[in-house]
Amino acid sequence: MSESSASALPPGRPSRQPAVHSENLSLDSSCFFSPPVNFLQELPSYQSIARRRTGVLSQDKQSGTLLKSTNSYSSQLKDRIAANLSSQSIREYALNISEKRRLRDIQETQMKYLSEWDQWKRYSSKSWKRFLEKAREMTTHLELWREDIRSIEGKFGTGIQSYFSFLRFLVLLNLIIFLIIFMLVLLPVLLTKYKITNSSFVLIPFKDTDIQCTFYPVSSSGLVYFYSYIIDLLSGTGFLEETSLFYGHYSIDGMKFQNFTYDLPLAYLLSTIAYLVLSLLWIVKRSVEGFKINLIRSEEHFQSYCNKIFAGWDFCITNRSMADLKHSSLRYELRADLEEERIRQKIAERTSEETIRIYSLRLFLNCIVLAVLGACFYAIYVATVFSQEHMKKEIDKMVFGENLLILYLPSIVITLANFITPIIFAKIIHYEDYSPGFEIRLTILRCVFMRLATICVLVFTLGSKITSCDDDTCDLCGYNQKLYPCWETQVGQEMYKLMIFDFIIILAVTLFVDFPRKLLVTYCSSWKLIQCWGQQEFAIPDNVLGIVYGQTICWIGAFFSPLLPAIATLKFIIIFYVKEWSLLYTCRPSPRQFRASNSNFFFLLVLLIGLCLAIIPLTISMSGIPSSKACGPFTNFNTTWEVIPKTVSTFPSSLQSFIHGVTSEAFAVPFFMIICLIMFYFIALAGAHKRVVIQLREQLSLESRDKRYLIQKITEAQRDMRN
Repeated sequence: MSESSASALPPGRPSRQPAVHSENLSLDSSCFFSPPVNFLQELPSYQSIARRRTGVLSQDKQSGTLLKSTNSYSSQLKDRIAANLSSQSIREYALNISEKRRLRDIQETQMKYLSEWDQWKRYSSKSWKRFLEKAREMTTHLELWREDIRSIEGKFGTGIQSYFSFLRFLVLLNLIIFLIIFMLVLLPVLLTKYKITNSSFVLIPFKDTDIQCTFYPVSSSGLVYFYSYIIDLLSGTGFLEETSLFYGHYSIDGMKFQNFTYDLPLAYLLSTIAYLVLSLLWIVKRSVEGFKINLIRSEEHFQSYCNKIFAGWDFCITNRSMADLKHSSLRYELRADLEEERIRQKIAERTSEETIRIYSLRLFLNCIVLAVLGACFYAIYVATVFSQEHMKKEIDKMVFGENLLILYLPSIVITLANFITPIIFAKIIHYEDYSPGFEIRLTILRCVFMRLATICVLVFTLGSKITSCDDDTCDLCGYNQKLYPCWETQVGQEMYKLMIFDFIIILAVTLFVDFPRKLLVTYCSSWKLIQCWGQQEFAIPDNVLGIVYGQTICWIGAFFSPLLPAIATLKFIIIFYVKEWSLLYTCRPSPRQFRASNSNFFFLLVLLIGLCLAIIPLTISMSGIPSSKACGPFTNFNTTWEVIPKTVSTFPSSLQSFIHGVTSEAFAVPFFMIICLIMFYFIALAGAHKRVVIQLREQLSLESRDKRYLIQKITEAQRDMRN
């Protein structure tokens, strides 16, 4: 309640003949006395506070007033601001210009009584803050695709803009991952290979290893047909297999520089751990803001309606057609909310027989979903086994199309599964009787599981083929050396093929489906079939799932193909321009739009799921499957992870004991308990913040009631004065 309203309050029992001049019948502050307590106690906000804070109520009764005057409060605020002038900027306070000028004068006066050292610290702190602000402003102009994303935001709103911002984030993430791998792995190898420094290769000695396990056949360099280069470029075989693109190229143990020896196996493993940890921390950091917004925005349905009607407009939209689309989107959201309310009422009125029937139907439909997923996984398994068994034939024994079909058979099956299953899930969920919002979330969750699980099925199928043998050769090497002399390189080739095939599919759909569909809709709109088909929609969730799928492939394949992040960076850059062109010229935005805050949190949550699924096969391959003895930097180790214990054994004894103590169970159990306590603390803190937000909402509602009450009293006082 403002001071002007409080000063204009009428008495609790106003007199019918107030002492006012006859010539001045207007409402003035001199016409009324100070408001007594019994009048303030009629305010709804006072009654609410009195119910919750009985202790404060008793103190207020003793003091004779509840609401402090604004003058005393503002004076206390100004005193507190004046006391904190040295720590915070005046710009951060919500004061008018005259008050800020007065506080600046106070600040300059205080500076005169400080010592020279304190004055220098104060001026240097201000200069440093001003420099950081200017640097921050300059960095905003250096953002990648800044103008393009702003143009998209202005034409299509913040929902679609969040997709392109997410794509820019993945470009930067893959670029940094590539720089980490380049600095730790590729650059030392290049320096020694081209003898730029005085370092030298240290060839890996074959220790206690059967000579059969070290045999790695190299592709012949005889007469090669032209289409063989195309096959090698698309599949990663042939001339690409011997390059630094794949794991098998890094067959050195270390490099001797002038003062130290660079341990390449350790650097190779640490680069993998570094980019996984960096990705995790970066994703969590970006998702915290969206999580806070979604945690606080657990609002009531009435508030949701009010927010959509009064605060749902996206003021970044400047295009007329997009404004019409935003109107239809808001109408769709209101219809969806009303439909959810109808379903809630239907659930409340549902009998026990209807409840049993609907849950039985959902159980049956979920069994169908599991059967579809199982069929897709089995098809991927069969395609991978067939491709691995027949891809060892010579290229000249096959025709061009047959060879490509066998090489890309797992990728083709995975792409077909990712295309067919969302259509099946969308048909099934209509019979499960869910609310519209929950239908969208559940469908997206099933599609996420389908897309990301297919990659894991492919990797685990390759792992089972690598570790299984028909004879006793696995006892010699620990893996199927006959079919997979360098199994890490061949896993990298499979990830490379998935990456290339996914990129080809995105370009092909845009060029050969969306563009002709746009032409037909534009120039053949009178045909009924074309009208039913309609223009292609730019569905944000589907496009996000596509790039998360590609990023998961990059995370898994970066260990087996160190240059795969560079390929992913170029791929996402091209996809940005392709999707922008498709959005502007061939597609229309989906009517089911997403807010920017919800979209950012959803995108990062799906990306975090992909990262967790990528860590599982990488951990198993580095710690459970024996490393290749014919290629790579880990031929002297049984598994990749053994380089860590060997490195720790070279440390001083005190440091070794410290590391063993940190990694022991005696340290892990208390550390886990402390982490759980910290997590429970933050959960409780989040709950407290949520309760504060609820109380503040109640206070806002009560203040609106206070204003209505005060207007009513003022109207009654004016009527009494006129009488």
